[in-house]
Amino acid sequence: MKQVMIAAPSSGVGKTTVTLGLLQALKNQGYTVQPYKVGPDYIDSAYHSRICQRVSRNLDQFMIDDPTRLSYLYQKQLDGVDVALVEGVMGLFDGLGTDKDFASSASIAKILKLPVVLVIDGKATSTSAAALVHGFSTFDSDLDLVGVIVNRVGSQMHFELIKGAIERYTEIPVLGYLTKNQELVLPSRHLGLIPDLELDAIDQQLAYFGQEIEKTVDLNRLLDVIERPLTKTSFSLPSTEKPALRIGYALDSAFHFYYEDNLELLREKGVTLIPFSPLADKELPPADAYYFGGGFPEIFAEELEANHSFRKSVFRAHVQGIPIYGECGGLMYLGKDLEKDGRKFEMVGIFDGSSRMTQRLQRFGYCQAKTLESSLFGPVGTLLKGHEFHHSTFETNEPTVLNLEKYRDGQQVAAWSGGYQKGHTFASYLHLHFYQQPEMVDLWLDWIGEVHASN
Repeated sequence: MKQVMIAAPSSGVGKTTVTLGLLQALKNQGYTVQPYKVGPDYIDSAYHSRICQRVSRNLDQFMIDDPTRLSYLYQKQLDGVDVALVEGVMGLFDGLGTDKDFASSASIAKILKLPVVLVIDGKATSTSAAALVHGFSTFDSDLDLVGVIVNRVGSQMHFELIKGAIERYTEIPVLGYLTKNQELVLPSRHLGLIPDLELDAIDQQLAYFGQEIEKTVDLNRLLDVIERPLTKTSFSLPSTEKPALRIGYALDSAFHFYYEDNLELLREKGVTLIPFSPLADKELPPADAYYFGGGFPEIFAEELEANHSFRKSVFRAHVQGIPIYGECGGLMYLGKDLEKDGRKFEMVGIFDGSSRMTQRLQRFGYCQAKTLESSLFGPVGTLLKGHEFHHSTFETNEPTVLNLEKYRDGQQVAAWSGGYQKGHTFASYLHLHFYQQPEMVDLWLDWIGEVHASN
């Protein structure tokens, strides 16, 4: 099986550019490629999916701490696949705290037995690049580092200088390069890359990435050094009988942050998923429950406010007792208003709270939450592992229903309260991967059934 992780010494080196170029180049050559992303990312994954026409999957060791379950989620996508390509996160050994083997790209590579290709920044360096590669290749003897791709080189001659140094002082082959080129840079904003859905000419730009990779990266050699046997992992979910339910979920440019494994797990439990658009639809579709994922309500605040009939239909569903679940952007939409650039935009108003955009990230990173009330996730005291990533605060006097904590190297480094529950509507900033506890979906579906039985 041809399988590889694309990693880097740090963020900002260009591993996403190289990853997208490789995905496009391999697709151009007729390979079926299954993409993955390490960690709790939605935007990079959407770019992967766009190129490969196969949904990229997230591999997250913090939220899914069982190696067997993580391997299962990786392997279940590989039928009929020629190449599995995993994009790492941050630097190769960067995870939660200082433990190189906890929630890092390196740890995922070792769990899944993936060879690693390291992307390094060639700007303003030559022989020193060899010291960098030597350090990464020897830091962890259990890691299978098989090649280097150099990004942002000045010229072919500059690349040959870097390549010669790396291959003189290490045993790691250099597989190719990309030049310093503004056309190889994707536009960004406060949460990272601008989503592909918002860019008109994105397909042409991604095609260009692939063309450049085909010119300057030895794809045949890459495919040769990443061939590895695949040892199948045995894992199956408990079989549970559930009533057929319909769950509507927000899906448009304002709301599109979902883990595909979460949606797939719901389908496997017999749920019919019904997409709807708070931007374009006049009202909610009929359903047994509604799910508002994360996204960018702040970018589309004016359009969301203008869709009066849809907002009223959401509030009406809440009053009727239909279960509603909101994550991050979903919380912002379910509140009273959203303020940005000194202007307030009216939202749904289920929660008497206001979202305020901020210059800095708020409570960024992994955290765990304990429920203070019985909710869709289970009884009081249920422990949830998740991730927060937002440039806003939610200002409200509504009572909170989650105690949240952040730990690093075994020490608590932050604690706060959050999450809100009113009637059968629950929302928080916390993004969750359901495979951390697959039974949490059973609890949610049971809760929906109980709510309908009591209405």
